[in-house]
Amino acid sequence: MRYCTQCILPDTRPGIRLDENGVCTACHGHRDKEERIDWPARAAAFDTLVAETKARATSYDCIVPVSGGKDSWYQIIKAKQAGLNVLAVTWRTPARTAIGQRNLDAMIKNLAVDHIDYTIDPDVERRFMKAAYEERGTTGLPMHMALFAIPIRLGIQLRIPLILWGENPQLEYGGSELERLSDRLDADWLSKHGCLESTDADHWIGKEGLTAANMLAYRVPMDPEYEIRSVFLGAFFKWNSFKNTEVAQEYGFEYGKQDLKTGTWDFADIDCDFISLHHFLKWYKFGFTRAFDTLSVQIRYGMITRAEAIAEIAQRGVEIPEKDIAAFCKFQGQPESWFWEIAERFRNRDVWQWDGDVWRIPDFLIPEWSWK
Repeated sequence: MRYCTQCILPDTRPGIRLDENGVCTACHGHRDKEERIDWPARAAAFDTLVAETKARATSYDCIVPVSGGKDSWYQIIKAKQAGLNVLAVTWRTPARTAIGQRNLDAMIKNLAVDHIDYTIDPDVERRFMKAAYEERGTTGLPMHMALFAIPIRLGIQLRIPLILWGENPQLEYGGSELERLSDRLDADWLSKHGCLESTDADHWIGKEGLTAANMLAYRVPMDPEYEIRSVFLGAFFKWNSFKNTEVAQEYGFEYGKQDLKTGTWDFADIDCDFISLHHFLKWYKFGFTRAFDTLSVQIRYGMITRAEAIAEIAQRGVEIPEKDIAAFCKFQGQPESWFWEIAERFRNRDVWQWDGDVWRIPDFLIPEWSWK
């Protein structure tokens, strides 16, 4: 493994490439945000998009996919400030947290927005999550498939011309130059970056008894006769998770240190008890934790130094989400040994090396790391 010389992301992270100076694509994305992108021109392009959208709309102007998190609040605030008539749409996680529910309720009330809380049969989600975890080593695939498919399906069915997503992940966390500068979330993006493991709804039919009818909510529809613009808000306005949180707080978004699920940000990833598992499994597959992501963002913002980030990683360790693993296994009706057996099956041997009595990552960022 090699690590970025400016932040602490490893080259094993999807989307990360290091240039000849050892600088990663995520740091280049930050450079794009600060030096290359003409944000006033992007804001003007958004105004044009809003005008074109309102000219086409016959009911709601746009869908904003929301969880109730700080970015959801920011997206709706920006959309309404632009004069858009918003329909907020949520894929309801089967493990929504209490703070997630309170923030979602407050968002609907305080921002005065119409909202659909879309619930999939929990037993279907349970079986789909089990199949995805056992076959691909990911608990988050059904979540991502649902949260992308549901707004697109509703947009087509209700003839809503715009879907307004949040950040462009390739601009924030690493991708090619073309991907970093793009504003579109389309079918090509979903196939490459949607955390779907190159699968679609049809792939999972027959697994764990799932039927075509069970998978309807996960199916991304296509209608060549009705074009929906599906764009990242972060492609038009400079994204900053800390500032987004401050804006959301002004309208009633709440969080606290007790809500921290994963990584170093107690204001993010707090809506679902299972999101920490999605991030934790990166340790087995890619050899890094969620804290590498969040601390690297803070380095780029100038909030901490690279040395301080490394010290915090060393202090935190792996941070196994034991309570959330227990909750997931209870949801699945499986012993916790089942979770660990599956996780071990997906340990990446290109990253990890067996050292006689323990697994280690050669040339890990922190030489004195405890592997026991």
